[in-house]
Amino acid sequence: MINLLPSQEKQELLQEEKYRLVLILCCLVLIFLLSLSLILLSLKIHISGQSDSQRILVRATEKQFQSSQMQKLETEINLINKNLAKLDSFYQNQVSFAGVLEKISEIIPEGMYLTNLTLNKKEVSLSGFSPSREILFEFKKRLEEEPAFEEVYFPPASWVTPKDFTATFKLKI
Repeated sequence: MINLLPSQEKQELLQEEKYRLVLILCCLVLIFLLSLSLILLSLKIHISGQSDSQRILVRATEKQFQSSQMQKLETEINLINKNLAKLDSFYQNQVSFAGVLEKISEIIPEGMYLTNLTLNKKEVSLSGFSPSREILFEFKKRLEEEPAFEEVYFPPASWVTPKDFTATFKLKI
């Protein structure tokens, strides 16, 4: 084939061909960039979805961890409360021996003294010296009148020889 076109037109055709080539290349680059941006957008959406699901999982695990910690704390608190209740019950059932000794010392008439004193949880045994039966009787009367004591008992031998006496009585709790 013979090219009979003048050189100017050949130049124009060549330029038009180059222009088309540049235009096609620009379109291809534009399509490539558009495709790349769509791919990157889909990746961003996918990654944000994954991060959201991981965030939800982390929150759920934290809640489970916190709830298990709360259960452990509740168990410990319940155990401590039970121990405190036992201690309170124990101390409620204790007798204040200092109070018992104070009441006995207030009741003892003048001239009488104790030689032996035994304190149990609910019972008191004592022995001592009394100068006369009247003082011993007064002591027995004071013990019976005291609201903290009950079932006051002096054995008959204490009345026969009043100088040495023994007595037992129970504590009201």
